[in-house]
Amino acid sequence: MKPLRLATLLLLASGAGSALAPEAAAQERPRPYPVMPPPAFEKAVANGTRTASGEPGPNYWQNGGAYDIDVTLEPETRTVRGTGTMTYINRSPDALPTLLVKLRQNLHAPGVPRNRPAEVTGGVTLSGLSLGGMDLTQATGRMEPGQYSIDGTILTIRLPQPLAPGSSLDLDVAWHYALATVEGGTFRQGTDDEVYYVGYWYPQFAMYDDVVGWHDDPYLGNGEHYMPFSDYRVSITAPEDFIMYATGELENPEAVLTDETRGRLERALLKDDIVHVVRADERGSATRDASGDVLTWEFTATNIRDFAFAGSDKYVWDATRANVDQDGDGTPEAVLINALYRPGAESPYDAPWERSAEFSAFSIEHLSEILWPYPWPHMTAVEGIIGGGMEFPMMTLIGGNRTDSRLFGVTYHEIAHMWYPMMTQQDEKSFTWMDEGLTSFNTNEGREAFFDGSADGRPFEDAWARENQGHYRLAGSGAAVEPMRHNDRYPLGTPARGTASYSTPAVLLHAMEDLFGYDAFWSAYRDYGTTWAFKHPYPYDLMNSFEADLGQDLDWLWTPTLFETWTVDVAIASVESTASGVIVTVQDKDLAPMPVRVTVTYAGGTVQEQTVPVQTWLSGAREAVLTFPAGEVTRVELPSDTILDIDPSDNVYTPAM
Repeated sequence: MKPLRLATLLLLASGAGSALAPEAAAQERPRPYPVMPPPAFEKAVANGTRTASGEPGPNYWQNGGAYDIDVTLEPETRTVRGTGTMTYINRSPDALPTLLVKLRQNLHAPGVPRNRPAEVTGGVTLSGLSLGGMDLTQATGRMEPGQYSIDGTILTIRLPQPLAPGSSLDLDVAWHYALATVEGGTFRQGTDDEVYYVGYWYPQFAMYDDVVGWHDDPYLGNGEHYMPFSDYRVSITAPEDFIMYATGELENPEAVLTDETRGRLERALLKDDIVHVVRADERGSATRDASGDVLTWEFTATNIRDFAFAGSDKYVWDATRANVDQDGDGTPEAVLINALYRPGAESPYDAPWERSAEFSAFSIEHLSEILWPYPWPHMTAVEGIIGGGMEFPMMTLIGGNRTDSRLFGVTYHEIAHMWYPMMTQQDEKSFTWMDEGLTSFNTNEGREAFFDGSADGRPFEDAWARENQGHYRLAGSGAAVEPMRHNDRYPLGTPARGTASYSTPAVLLHAMEDLFGYDAFWSAYRDYGTTWAFKHPYPYDLMNSFEADLGQDLDWLWTPTLFETWTVDVAIASVESTASGVIVTVQDKDLAPMPVRVTVTYAGGTVQEQTVPVQTWLSGAREAVLTFPAGEVTRVELPSDTILDIDPSDNVYTPAM
């Protein structure tokens, strides 16, 4: 995002075989404009909380908190009822006169704004709200100190006095709400009256960061979230025959699980095979008997962004381990892998759920290898209630009819979200592509690693095949939308949001892997993720980080693909064989510039390669002429998928026979 540097741009795509400089025609063409971070981001750099090199600055800070919650799941009334203390910690240099809290279940309240259909359950009922022992009252007019107001999914509290830098406060709250149902059209969480997946269930502090301050975007349904990293202690009371699991570490297994069940879980951590912790005929007897017919499950978690839990008396439970060197000592630790699902025909979905633990274990191990180690004690995959997948820390919810390949794909994708955004967390509403796009890229890498045609019977799968990428179906059609658009502002009822957030950034990263070389790309990719793990990057941090690692200004790449919907379309305009050489003319027919590798194959199999550097197109040219050694040519080819070319039909030349 700095002024274009000719030397580095030439170096970018000069290529090892590029011995001859191309001759550029004089025709002018559009050129990408510089990436211009907003003033608020530039101010953060000036304040030392961000840097121009893509790292957190010396003055970087982030607010946080802690939640101490007792929650009861009441299946007979579909009610979630909670009480707790929420501690907010102000690590910013600002005194905060107000406090914002998200009430996401108010998406289901009557009359609130939303951008997708949602069952009206009544939303959240607050039965108690106090600050430091002082009851807060709801404002009926102008909000005074010690009062609060509710606007849709946003609870705003005007504090009795501003919360000073370095200070904290305790908010005591009691609430309840009714779970949305599959029949009513729930998404991401809810119940079908057999499975209960409870997400967005507690009042949660809104994000206050160094760039924007308070993020007061309402939850409208499509756009997701931006959450402070916090600590949790949660006790979950549910019917005694329910199998429950949640984000965090189960602290009281001896109080809720039988000796046999706990023994099987312990065995699962000692072997790579699948252990059937609870079989179909053992449901209802795998948990302790309890007076009052309920059990309380205790979970704790540290420095995570959210907390979810699931339960059912219909689940069977498989477990195994993933081997991850979490502490870097060279010896892998065992991560517990859980799969909770209704077996066989009991599930409303036709999918090989019995492979869920296998797929989850592979995903954790592979992602830990290509990115950085998974840090948490378990990963739990839960079947039910939604047609796709949804991620929460250490938990994922998956539904829908699926083949083995499709169940693997959604499992890997949701587990890949444990890295983005569960560890490296951006504002999902404003910059959805930063987790969905990176996760989609990782998923394709995982699919190719798992379905690799190996001897154990796994078929080969070309995850990067053009027909598998939505980007190519929409690019150049006039219906595409830029990835940098706020999630809630994508056109409804079209594939634009999915393409811009998932596929386009994924194929961009795949192209970068080829453009910069595998080792250089992956070094930069990992460096960005680990640098910002458990922090809050903005897109400009990602761009600056890549540019610093690769040593190049990349505005020519970011602007067309992330801020615009410009496309690449290059072609072989002509090939002429002469006594002095083979002259190849390459044409750039579209808006987005891209380095172009040109490969010439001769009779006998010799291959020569040269590259048209991106600077040729940035200088205004529409054509470049390359001269190769003379000889009998059998094929001339330009890449297509690795440069995002939307029309590969004119990228290959073979001489007429």
